[in-house]
Amino acid sequence: MQTVDTILTGAWVVPVVPEGKVLEEYSIVIDQGIIKEILPSNEVIGRYTATHDIKLNDHILMPGFINAHCHTPMNLFRGVADDVPLKTWLEKHIWPLEGAWADEHFCADGTEMALAELIRSGSTCLADMYFFPEASAEVINDAGFRASIGLTVIEFPTKWAQTTNDYFDRCIEVHNEYQHHPMITSHFAPHAPYTVSDESMRRIRALCDELEIPIQMHIHETQREVDESIAEHGMRPLQRLDNLGFLGPDLMAVHMTALTDEEIDIIAERGVHVMHCPESNMKLASGICPVGRLQDAGINVALGTDGTASNNDLCMIGEMKSAAMLAKIGSGDPTAVSAERALSMATINGAKALGIDDRVGSLEVGKQADIIAIDMSKLEQQPLFHPISQIVYSADKRLVTDVWVAGRHLMKNRELTSLDLDKILHNAKQWQKKLSQ
Repeated sequence: MQTVDTILTGAWVVPVVPEGKVLEEYSIVIDQGIIKEILPSNEVIGRYTATHDIKLNDHILMPGFINAHCHTPMNLFRGVADDVPLKTWLEKHIWPLEGAWADEHFCADGTEMALAELIRSGSTCLADMYFFPEASAEVINDAGFRASIGLTVIEFPTKWAQTTNDYFDRCIEVHNEYQHHPMITSHFAPHAPYTVSDESMRRIRALCDELEIPIQMHIHETQREVDESIAEHGMRPLQRLDNLGFLGPDLMAVHMTALTDEEIDIIAERGVHVMHCPESNMKLASGICPVGRLQDAGINVALGTDGTASNNDLCMIGEMKSAAMLAKIGSGDPTAVSAERALSMATINGAKALGIDDRVGSLEVGKQADIIAIDMSKLEQQPLFHPISQIVYSADKRLVTDVWVAGRHLMKNRELTSLDLDKILHNAKQWQKKLSQ
């Protein structure tokens, strides 16, 4: 009889790898934050005893969602600029608000609010991109969450940095502080081709090679972006990035709605990852990422929500359904993105893009215990024929009852354990008053 930290037993275990696999009446054995064994529940008796023996007899146990593209502090901008196109949204609303308010306290409070929402909707990891990443990283660390922190570069003054050199100096400081952290990694996050110069791109490319960290960047978000690049540079953004040495397996290209067949072939050949944000793209009318064609070409496609200022939530369950539905209507093919594939996009594919799929993204022996429990006992989930289909097409974020990150129980029966919800709500109301001035 071995004593371990935790034994989780569910009606179903969905490990994600292999894709589509569903295990009925299985248990997950966890010790020191690591998955030690996944086995039939009746085989646990006599082999293991646990400090925490948790039976969730109506639940699916599965890996936590990986939100592969997010701007967490922007939770405080939720709803400030709805129903406008991207260029107007950025230039007339978001950038002026950021210039006035996006300081260290704003970013810390916004990130804390976002983490509460992420955990309550089943995410256990995120890839972030915003100013004051050191403030966000501190909040993420305190909450026990997992993240890749974006080292943001954009070539105009903000409260975080005044000059291009300031941006690079501060980015290196954040990277150095967290380079050995067990739960927090970093990536360079140049905002977009239209806000970062060739000189800065070359500098980013060299630093990423030196530091061995990936890059995440908004690319081909709209057809207008492509047209303006042709007018200014005489080439499409992807061609410009290719000339600068950016197209490779360390690039996470966010949005990618305006693509030619030739460009799809190139990014497939170079191993570029695509971060798909369907709800943000739909809300801003930015276009439809050709996910089916990308998958057919063998490109790894992960899912992100983008920020709540353009979504307006951080729910990956909703994002999966939107991704599957949008791919079907966009291609005219009902098989373009299956429920099983959508679930992979929201979990293991994000881990692959971030380079952490050896640790998270699926339930496998030896991986970190980043696990969520989804209650399938409610009326809206009956009858239940196919658990994965049910998760993607009819589940709701409120059905997520429990969340573990590295074996730590961050939400127990819908109650957050590492974040103070009352404080977060109070801070949100205070920011609402400030931003309304």
